[in-house]
Amino acid sequence: MSLLGDRRLLVKIAQMYYEEGATQSEIAQAIGVSRPLISKYLAKARELGVVEIIIHDHDTHPFTGLESKVEKRYGLREVVCVESNENDASKARMGQAASHYLLRMIRDGQTIGMSSGTTLYEVAMALSSSQHFPNVQFIPLVGGMGHERVDIHANQIVAKLADVLKAKCKLLHAPVLVDSKEAKEIIVNQSSIREIFEIGAKADIAMVGIGGTPEHSTMVKSYLQQTKGVIEYENIVGDICYNFIGEDGCTIDNDWNARVISMDLDHVKQIPLVIGVASGKEKVKAIKAALRAKLIHVLITDDLTARMLLDH
Repeated sequence: MSLLGDRRLLVKIAQMYYEEGATQSEIAQAIGVSRPLISKYLAKARELGVVEIIIHDHDTHPFTGLESKVEKRYGLREVVCVESNENDASKARMGQAASHYLLRMIRDGQTIGMSSGTTLYEVAMALSSSQHFPNVQFIPLVGGMGHERVDIHANQIVAKLADVLKAKCKLLHAPVLVDSKEAKEIIVNQSSIREIFEIGAKADIAMVGIGGTPEHSTMVKSYLQQTKGVIEYENIVGDICYNFIGEDGCTIDNDWNARVISMDLDHVKQIPLVIGVASGKEKVKAIKAALRAKLIHVLITDDLTARMLLDH
């Protein structure tokens, strides 16, 4: 019988490692074999069922299995679920979860792009850290000027995040929507505006909200009223960075997208880590579209939305 087939020895090594807390090097010395062989013994013990590892996490985080299913279904790097709630409490919890995730991923010297909206406002409000990142730079990915909920504009969000982390930020002095395609061309080619989008296109991380259909967007409704604009609603499932998308996650060719001041989604896709933060029944189609198009790598949502994403 080979050494790896000696069940008595497998049990002995497993007991020393898992119950007595001995290191692999200590076990190797006691048994009289090499440390790499101990690692093989432990792997074989799990394979044969000698050792069964159970992670007791249900009370501390009951959604690990759900997160894993969504990750596998859509090929995501990570999914973070918070408990759903009928009121805005779940949005605040998502903001807190997203701020924790962002802190885990930030490295000094990086550039981080942010979109806007009520959910990302919650991220900025929840962020708290004793660690400072003086060489991190926050960049807005969308325009945002006007009177409607100034606190949810990208400029305000990046300024708040930079203040908390003692980081740097640049502001984008442009509205979400302009009057014509021609006006957009002029504005985005202004050197100060072009610089922001060029920096944003080379960002290391982006955090974006995912909007539902236009009637559910505070900012969209506000700008439509101000500009007396009309949206062709057909085929729109939602938006990312105020670019309206269809079921395939591609930007729709319509009047709004021709006039919106925002990072182009082709550039968003080039950012190494894009974190999407969104929940709600009205956003499920938009989230699915973003996932199909591989627009985001990480999703932060609530458990109810995650379950709907698994429905066919």
